[in-house]
Amino acid sequence: MSGEFALAILIFLASAAAVIYFGTSLAKYGDALATLTGWGRLFVGSALLAVATSLPELSTNISAVRLTPPNPELALGNVMGANMINMFTLAVVGLLFGGKRFLQRVSPEQGYLILLAALMTGLGVLFAALRLNAGLFNIGISAVILLVVYFVGMYFVYAKRPQSNEAEVEESGDPGMTLTWACTMFGLASVGVIIAGFFLAYSVDSIATITGVASSTLGILVVSMVTTMPEASSTIAAARIGAMDLGVGGLYGSCAFNVTILAFADPFYRQGIVINQSEPAHFVAGTVAIGLILLGLALIMGRHRLPAPLAAAGLTLMAGVYITGAMVVATLGAPS
Repeated sequence: MSGEFALAILIFLASAAAVIYFGTSLAKYGDALATLTGWGRLFVGSALLAVATSLPELSTNISAVRLTPPNPELALGNVMGANMINMFTLAVVGLLFGGKRFLQRVSPEQGYLILLAALMTGLGVLFAALRLNAGLFNIGISAVILLVVYFVGMYFVYAKRPQSNEAEVEESGDPGMTLTWACTMFGLASVGVIIAGFFLAYSVDSIATITGVASSTLGILVVSMVTTMPEASSTIAAARIGAMDLGVGGLYGSCAFNVTILAFADPFYRQGIVINQSEPAHFVAGTVAIGLILLGLALIMGRHRLPAPLAAAGLTLMAGVYITGAMVVATLGAPS
C-alpha cells in the first residue's frame, strides 16, 4: 500500500509540475495573440486564454469519468473548486499588484463576462440540485442548456468588448514573434496541459482510494488547486506586463468555461449524467464561488469610487471567504 501511495504522489507531483510549466507559457503567447490579431486583451483573455488554461480541468474531468470505476464526484468537485480558487487568485494577485490600482486598470466591459461567470456557476449549482434525468444521446438536458447559455453569453461578451486602442497596442509593444509562431506555441502548450491533466486525474483518484478522503473534497481542494495553476501563473504574468484585462478576463472566462466542462464530460460517462452526481461539498463550493464572483464584480465596478483601504479590504475579504469555504469542504470530506 505504501508503494502504491508513493507512486500516486510521484505521478501527482510530476503532472502538477507539467501543468505549471505548460500553463506559464500561455500568458506570454496569449498576450502576443491579442496584439497580433487585434482582438484585444479582454476577449483573448476571456475566450482563448480562458479555454487554454481550463484544459487541465477538461482533461482531468474526462479522465475522471472514464476511470474504472468512474469518478464523477471528482469531476464535479474540480469544476466548483476551480471557480472558487480562481477568485482567490484574483484577490491575491490584486493585492500584490496594488489593490485599487490593479482594479482601476480593469475595463468596465469585464462586467458582462463576470455576470456570465456567475450565471454559469449558478446554473451548475441549480442543475446539480434538481438532478434532471432528461437527456439525449447520453447528454443531459442540463448540459445542453449550459452550452447554449455559454456560447450566447460569449457572443455577447465579444460584441461588447472594448476595441483595441493605440495605448494598449503601444503598452503591449512588439511581441517579438510572428502570428504563426504564437499560434503554434500556444497550441503546443495546450496539448501539453491536456496530457498532464490525464495523469493528474489518475493520481488523485488513486490517492482518494488509498486515503479514504472523499473524491469530491480532493477535487475541490487539491485537484482544482493544480488545474488552476495555469490560470494563476498566466494572471501573475499578465499583471507583471500590465495586461490586467488579459489576466482578469482569463480568470472569469475560465469560471464560465469550467461549468461547460461538465457537459463535455457527459458523453464519456456511461452511468448517468455527471452533474447529477453531486454531494454536499459541491453545493458549498458552488455557493462560495458565486459569492466570490459577485464580490469581485462589485469591486471592479466600484473601483474608482472605493477608497484604496476599502478596495484592499474587499480583496482581503475575498481571500478569507475562500479559506473559510475550503475549511468547510475539508470538514465535509474528512474520512469517517
